[in-house]
Amino acid sequence: MQEKKYIQLINDHIKIIYKVCNMYAVTDSAKEDLHQEIILNAWKGIRNFKGESLFSTWLYRVALNTALTFRRKEAQYKQAGIVAEIMHSQNSGNDSEEQLTAMYNAINTLSDIDKALVMLYLDDYSYHEMSDVLGITPNNIAVKMNRIKKKLKDESEKYFTKQINK
Repeated sequence: MQEKKYIQLINDHIKIIYKVCNMYAVTDSAKEDLHQEIILNAWKGIRNFKGESLFSTWLYRVALNTALTFRRKEAQYKQAGIVAEIMHSQNSGNDSEEQLTAMYNAINTLSDIDKALVMLYLDDYSYHEMSDVLGITPNNIAVKMNRIKKKLKDESEKYFTKQINK
């Protein structure tokens, strides 16, 4: 693949990389490092992209695998990072902001794989597309998503109960 075409594809799908970096890295420098690592791994692996799936699906797979590997190597990545940033940046009492904070708090309680499923789900990926990205069967994804939805609901309720009691 030509370098210009690769750069264009990455630029067209850069939001995928940002989402993964924001979900799996805590500090700005860690996000930058992870971003560079994803770009590098995508460049190294672009020869393996056969076009059998969408480029976005392939890039999600590269980004998530890179993030999971990167996170295992770096002790500085903590699950609560994105929630802390959101909570510090949101100081108004707006209900939608409270709901967003509760959602991120709940998502933060999930495992790395479950976070990836939620991220793909929120981006309107089908179970089949999620299967392509994560290498899990669509049936397994459906079961996991049902469990995740229940856990997120329970965690959100706990958050709002805690907020009311403050």
